[in-house]
Amino acid sequence: MFGYPFGLLLLIVISILVFFGVLHRVLDRMRLKDSTALLVIAAIIIGSFITIPVTGGNQSLQINIGGAVIPLIIVIYLWIKAGTVKEKTRAILSALATAIGLQISAFFIGNEPGTLVDPLYVFPIVAGVIAYLAGRSRRSAFIAAVLGVVIYDAAHYVWLVTNGVRGTTNIGGGGSFDSIVIASVIAVALAELIGETRERLQGGPESEGRDPKLLNGLKMPGGDDDNA
Repeated sequence: MFGYPFGLLLLIVISILVFFGVLHRVLDRMRLKDSTALLVIAAIIIGSFITIPVTGGNQSLQINIGGAVIPLIIVIYLWIKAGTVKEKTRAILSALATAIGLQISAFFIGNEPGTLVDPLYVFPIVAGVIAYLAGRSRRSAFIAAVLGVVIYDAAHYVWLVTNGVRGTTNIGGGGSFDSIVIASVIAVALAELIGETRERLQGGPESEGRDPKLLNGLKMPGGDDDNA
C-alpha cells in the first residue's frame, strides 16, 4: 500500500506504545499480554522480509511470513478465544463482508495507483471500517480486517488462474502488507473508541440476554464482550 516503510513504521510506533503500557487495556480485551504483543510485532517485522514462493509460471503465488502467516496465526488464536459462537460466526461473516467491500472498491477505483482516487490509500481504510462495522468487537474487527484482505488477495489469484491472466499474487507482501497492518489498526481503533464510548454511555456493557459466565468475565480485568 504505502510501501514497506509505512507499514513497518506503524508497527514500530505500536510496539513503543505497547512497551509503555498505553495499549495495555486494548490488549487485555483481545486476550493478549504486552510481552506477547511485542514478540508478535517483532516476528511480523522480521517475517515481512521473508516470502515463500508457492507456485510459479504465468500465475505465480507467494506468501509473506510477516504479512500473512503470522497475522493468520493470531487470527486463529483470537477466533478460538472468542467469547461466544455468535462472535465466532460474526467474525467469519465480517471477513467475507470486508473482502467483498474491497472487491467493490477495486471495481470502482481500480487496483493500480494513478487513478483519481488512489487505491493505495483507500483499500486499508475501506477494509478497516467495514471490519469494524461488521465485526463490532475488537477481536472480530481484527479478524475481519486481516482475513478480509487475505481472502481478497486469494480471490485475485483464483481469478488470474481461472482467466489465464499472467500475474503474481503476493499474499501479505508488498502493498498487501500495509493493507493488513493499517486495516487491522483502524478496525481495532474504531472498536476501542466507539465501543468504549457506547459502554460508558450505557453505564457498562450490555447484560440483558448475556451468558452469566460471560458477564462474570466482564467484571474481571481484561474482560471482553461482543461489543468490546
